[in-house]
Amino acid sequence: MADQNLKGEFLVSMPALKGDYFQASVTFLIDHNTDGAFGLVINNPTDMQLQDIFPELEGTTQQVDLLEGGPVEQDRIFFLHTSDKHYEHSLVVNPETTLSTSPELISDLATQDSPEHLLAIIGYAGWGAGQLEAELLADAWLITPFDRNILFSRDHETKPQAAASKMGIDLNLIGPTSGHG
Repeated sequence: MADQNLKGEFLVSMPALKGDYFQASVTFLIDHNTDGAFGLVINNPTDMQLQDIFPELEGTTQQVDLLEGGPVEQDRIFFLHTSDKHYEHSLVVNPETTLSTSPELISDLATQDSPEHLLAIIGYAGWGAGQLEAELLADAWLITPFDRNILFSRDHETKPQAAASKMGIDLNLIGPTSGHG
């Protein structure tokens, strides 16, 4: 597992994380290497819209949910969007998804010239070297393949089961200590 790069995959929290910050979460891994991992939780909506933070977006027709992406740097905003638009300060995660922190994206939202699909996310999830691998061995996470429809769905509550279903797994049937057999 040490040489497996999980960039672009989903991490679905397992019952072992009950009561943890990441309980019932799906995290989209933006980067994963020997130094650690960086991801964004994609199913934890706040009670705000992006327009609440950027008044210049008032009156735009595109409603953008503001998600809480993790416990680290919760004063920092990231955008995950379809790769139909490219911005300076962006990272292509996979052919369909780009991570951006560009202020130009806000301008495009105001003029309704934004990417087809967009998530606005405050904060992130981070792991040090070997930390994610240890959590995987402890059955904290289920690795599932990327699915654009799951990523950009506004039905945040169903994302964990939708991602697990990609592996043929029903999360309701998994106990808190699944084990490795």
